[in-house]
Amino acid sequence: MDFISREAIIREMTESLPSMIDQYELEDIGVFEEEGEDDRYYFGFTIRKNGDVYMIHQPFKKNHEGKLAPIDSKWVIECDEGDSTGYNNLDDVFDYIKEGIKH
Repeated sequence: MDFISREAIIREMTESLPSMIDQYELEDIGVFEEEGEDDRYYFGFTIRKNGDVYMIHQPFKKNHEGKLAPIDSKWVIECDEGDSTGYNNLDDVFDYIKEGIKH
């Protein structure tokens, strides 16, 4: 497991924002991060599309030096309708959002 700094993760994610707005036809996007329990940390994006807001993220493990490594490559979508899990990549996430959240 390769651990990297929080700053490097945020920098990489921030650099991808302009292209994501165009590629996925988003109204707004920002970097999402949340510290979880124990050694868990979550990184992803807060997006607005078609007037709805979604948090999409992946889980990370934080080591004793404060560096982070992805635990799982699957993406999670959080929205008012509940969570949806198991997306292999951002294209899958946005295909699901485009179809409309159905639980």
